[in-house]
Amino acid sequence: MKIKLLFLFLPFLSFAQDDLLSEIDTTLNNQVVTSAFKALKIVNLESTKLAAKGDLYFIVAHRFGSVKDGFEGFYGLDNANTQIKFLYGVKDWLTIGGARSELAYDFSVKYRLQEQIEDGFPVAIVGFNSLAINNTLKESLYPNMTFENRLIYVSQILVSRKFSENLSLELAPTFFHENFVANDMQDNSQFAIGIGGRYKISKRWSINADYAAHLNRASNSPFKNPLSVGVDLETGGHVFQMHFTSSQGIHEAGYLGQTTGDWTKGDVFFGFNLARVF
Repeated sequence: MKIKLLFLFLPFLSFAQDDLLSEIDTTLNNQVVTSAFKALKIVNLESTKLAAKGDLYFIVAHRFGSVKDGFEGFYGLDNANTQIKFLYGVKDWLTIGGARSELAYDFSVKYRLQEQIEDGFPVAIVGFNSLAINNTLKESLYPNMTFENRLIYVSQILVSRKFSENLSLELAPTFFHENFVANDMQDNSQFAIGIGGRYKISKRWSINADYAAHLNRASNSPFKNPLSVGVDLETGGHVFQMHFTSSQGIHEAGYLGQTTGDWTKGDVFFGFNLARVF
């Protein structure tokens, strides 16, 4: 009788085993891909990394003067630009921030729209929006200046893919609007596309680079597309970033629309991003 019952239930046991194996395969094939980037920025370009829920970041971003200044400018140590920033992880998928530099006040929100899934969705997608207040416009030069003239709006879609443990790449279509532009030929609404990547060369070190192409810059504009190259050093859960960049501006509109440096002429700025998490 027991043998008959066993044969009777064998098909159901087989189906149950298949279902269980199917669930295991689904779980293994739908793991979230993490750590495409170790830092919140690649260099100047925002990465798809967000602050974890409850984490408070204190970030000092520093850009020395141009190394082209030579001894007169102490090879860039004079005329530096420093940004002090606080970021907070409201949720694992939502980060808010506020920053201030000599060039601008900057307030931002960053939010995850889609995670990269192993053997599933091929990329991670993150949205980024910021509101900057231009701190360089002087009322002595523009007596009719209003507060609204200082406002700059930025919207980005950050799309990254971690191809391997060593290589991650990102694409960042960008729209930004400056309420005031000094050049009459420059549209207030501007478009750019950023690209960046990270290649891990050892357990603690990686090489990072990013570039942004301005798509509707005025033909008579003195500004250039920003190119930045540097390294990340992972130190006990923190990342120290050191780099050379053609932009001294750190906020989005500053490096996307107002980069003055030129790599071909040696007009570049050494800088670093240093973060502390609480």
